[in-house]
Amino acid sequence: MNQPFGFSASDDDGRDENRDREPGDSGGPGGFGGFGGAGGFDPSQFGQFGQMLSQFGQMLGSMGSAMSGPGSSGPVNYQLARTIALQALGRTPVITDASRTAAEESVRLAELWLDETTVFPTGVHRTEAWTPQQWVEKSLPTWEKVCTPVAEQMSSATRGAMPEEARQLAGPLLGMLDQMGGLGFGMQLGQGLGRLAPAVLFSSEVGLPFGDDGVAALCPSAIDAFADELELPRQEVVVFLAAREAAHLRLFAGAPWLRARILATVDEYAKGIRVDTSGLDDLAAGLDPSILQDPTKLQELLSGGAGAIGPKVTNVNEAALGRLETLLALVEGWVDAVVTDAVGDRLPSADKLRETWLRRRAAGGAAEQAFSSLVGLELRPRLAREASELWRRVGEAVGTERRDGLWSHPDLLPVGEDLENPAAVIDRLLDESSGEQSGVDEIERFLREAGGAGGGGPEADGPEADGPEADGPDRNA
Repeated sequence: MNQPFGFSASDDDGRDENRDREPGDSGGPGGFGGFGGAGGFDPSQFGQFGQMLSQFGQMLGSMGSAMSGPGSSGPVNYQLARTIALQALGRTPVITDASRTAAEESVRLAELWLDETTVFPTGVHRTEAWTPQQWVEKSLPTWEKVCTPVAEQMSSATRGAMPEEARQLAGPLLGMLDQMGGLGFGMQLGQGLGRLAPAVLFSSEVGLPFGDDGVAALCPSAIDAFADELELPRQEVVVFLAAREAAHLRLFAGAPWLRARILATVDEYAKGIRVDTSGLDDLAAGLDPSILQDPTKLQELLSGGAGAIGPKVTNVNEAALGRLETLLALVEGWVDAVVTDAVGDRLPSADKLRETWLRRRAAGGAAEQAFSSLVGLELRPRLAREASELWRRVGEAVGTERRDGLWSHPDLLPVGEDLENPAAVIDRLLDESSGEQSGVDEIERFLREAGGAGGGGPEADGPEADGPEADGPDRNA
């Protein structure tokens, strides 16, 4: 499993540059014996650590507005993430009026087709065309909700892993350590968004709508590149992607609990994060103060490069991870099922577009890779494909209304085991239908028998019906 952003996985290749170091040896310039190593925490070397943090503070001051103002504090420096992402994107592409018109008309056409394949009404109130820069700006509030719980838990776990004497000696420097963590997370988030933004095709591609409620957003520059790669008519590609965007918005509007449930599951996953304190030993022993004077090396250190700063982490809440992956797969699968029905034979390239889309998921497209590297969670494409098959078969067996009715409450949704056994879901729904019908039949039979016992007509409601015989053991039985 990929580790959450800002941290690196434990090394399993057996390499250890400090393997031959004697106990208590700092192992390099600026080392201070490690927090929990054989030599224990050495207070006499804490001054060097303070100098390192002072140099780091000076570097922070040189980064200007990215280090202050809204979004610069907390477990993730979102202001810095925004700055880095926008710098990585460079020049803003021009969106023509023709591209905006094509987006609006494609969404409008897709909505007409979706009316025939789902009971959920339209969730689109406005259609927009976004540049990669606009996607970064629009998506940051949602990324903040997704990333903050993970970063908060990692920061708390890191501080808790420090020995008590280290925390006492650090004193106010702990605040700077927190700022280092926020800076590192912000750098990695910014780099990830900078790589992801040019490849995003529509706002909900990652699995959550990133625009405002009711806003369908397509990204023309990425769509142009996608259509050129496939060598397919751009108009068909735009309509296909518009249908997926519109279907996402219908689902999230029709199941208003869904967005909050996804974010709550991310938070639940975050609470399972645990810190391996040996990572702090490695940090203490090998950190070179000169790195703090080289922004390039520091950025690599903080953003998960070779020798990444911070502890190694694991997560003990695999159940939450499984629930989140299942929920995201159910969303993607439902969208795929209703869009496949909607476009049908209307788009000559529909089959090729769908298969290309599924392969894109299976290969780990930019959206999946970003979600995995930024949050430490992975949407397994295999589940999305199987979820699509589940929704298709459920719809064929019980109808569109009952299929979409499963989204009325989270407890009604299929679970992970159901994705590989759609027949179990169908059997449950058919059993429920059979039970409802048999209950009605039983009531009608009882009324007929009661009417016959009373001779029919009003007499059935007379005193005889209330006599001792009606309350006897046979009735209770």
